[in-house]
Amino acid sequence: MPEPMRAEGQHFRHDDWYGDQLGAAQFVDCTFTDVDFGETTTAGALFESCTFHNCSFTASTHTSSAFITCDVRRSKFFDVTFDGCKLVGTIFDDCTMRPMTVRGGQWQSVTIRSTNLTKLNLSNVDLRDADLSMSDLSFSTLAGARLDRASLRQTKLGQSDLRGASLEDVDLSAALLRRTKLDLPGAVLLAELYGADVSL
Repeated sequence: MPEPMRAEGQHFRHDDWYGDQLGAAQFVDCTFTDVDFGETTTAGALFESCTFHNCSFTASTHTSSAFITCDVRRSKFFDVTFDGCKLVGTIFDDCTMRPMTVRGGQWQSVTIRSTNLTKLNLSNVDLRDADLSMSDLSFSTLAGARLDRASLRQTKLGQSDLRGASLEDVDLSAALLRRTKLDLPGAVLLAELYGADVSL
C-alpha cells in the first residue's frame, strides 16, 4: 500500500483526481482550484485550513474525514456522501449541496448561507453554532440534530422535521416556519419566543 498523500501550503490547479482513492491523505493550508474530486474516496483524511475554488466533489464518498476551517467556494457536492465526517468551522459559499447523503458527524460552526438544502436528511448531525441563515431547508429532516446557538435567520423550514433536535439559544421566531414538525420542548420554546407564558 502506498503512503497516503501529504501536502502543506501547496496550490493544486486543474488536477484530475477523478475516482482516486485518497484514503487518509492530509492537506494543510493548501489551495485547490478547478480540481476534479469526482467519485474520489477518503477515509480518515484531513483537509485543514484549505481553500477550494470551483471544485467538483460529485459522487465522492468521505468516511470519518475532516474538513476543518476550510473555505469552499463555487464547488459542487452533487450526490456526495459524508459519513461521520468533521466539518468544523468550514464555510461553503455559492456551492451546490444537494442531493447529499450525511450520516452523523460534527458540523459545528459551519457556515452555509443562502443555499438550497431542501429534502436533506441531517438527522443527528452536530450543527451547534452553525450559520444557516437564508438557506432553504424545506422538507428536510433535522430530527435529533444539535442546533444549539445556530443562526436560523430567514431560514426556510417549511415541513421540515425538528423533532428531538436540541434548540438551546436558537431564535426560531427568526426562521420561516410552515407546518414545521416540532416536539413538545420545541413547541414550548417557540411559544415562549412569541411571549407566551407556558405552564406544563
